[in-house]
Amino acid sequence: MNTPEILAGFVVGGIVGLTGVGGGALMTPLLILLFGVHPSGAIGTDLLFAAATKSVGAAVHGLGHTVDWRLVWRLASGSLPGAGLALACLGSLGVHGALANHISALILGVVLILAATALLIRPWLIKTIRHDHTVTNAPPIAPRTGLTIGLGFVLGILVSITSVGSGALGTVALMLLYPRMPAARVVGSDLAHAVPLTLLAGIGHWMLGTVSLSLLLPLLLGSIPGIILGSIAASRTPETLLRIGLAGMLAASGWFILAA
Repeated sequence: MNTPEILAGFVVGGIVGLTGVGGGALMTPLLILLFGVHPSGAIGTDLLFAAATKSVGAAVHGLGHTVDWRLVWRLASGSLPGAGLALACLGSLGVHGALANHISALILGVVLILAATALLIRPWLIKTIRHDHTVTNAPPIAPRTGLTIGLGFVLGILVSITSVGSGALGTVALMLLYPRMPAARVVGSDLAHAVPLTLLAGIGHWMLGTVSLSLLLPLLLGSIPGIILGSIAASRTPETLLRIGLAGMLAASGWFILAA
């Protein structure tokens, strides 16, 4: 029994169920800081963990009709080539080498701090954007296809290098691009887009030899009951307390990774 790994999956799954924030921002630093996994191995393993767990959430949003599939397509048009480029760069650097691990850890630390900041300002940002665009009979906002594809490209690179970025950073960026889109539809679309992105990036890392199945399977085993219990408890837990606590954990993780 891999009890520590199952427990880690349970804790991350519970937090994801409580907050809706993707496991990448939680699982990768946990594997690095507590389990001593090299950054490239933690990132590769977490990507397949995210692909499996996020597919469940995406299916729920799909059944609830809170996914804009045209938006998902635009994001994927940029993110999948971005992921391919990032994986090619990692392969050329040698994913098990000191340079690749140093670069991955450096970018991961910065992205975690950015994700913590985005999590803190998200309620204020949503309120401000919704207020500025609640104009009666206002014309619809243009699709902004080019910017959406560009955002997808950046997310594809970030997620492939760090496994972080699609959740907190992606949803905030989409709210800025599509301020009149309902929040549930933004979250659902971002989640649906994350599935092919993390799957492609995870398979790429697997081919590069940075995925540990011995870690992945117990993590998934623990995450399933964690997500269920976290989702049940979400309505009984103060949202502000959760958000501030999670942002603090992300910022602290980013700081420790940068300082290591």
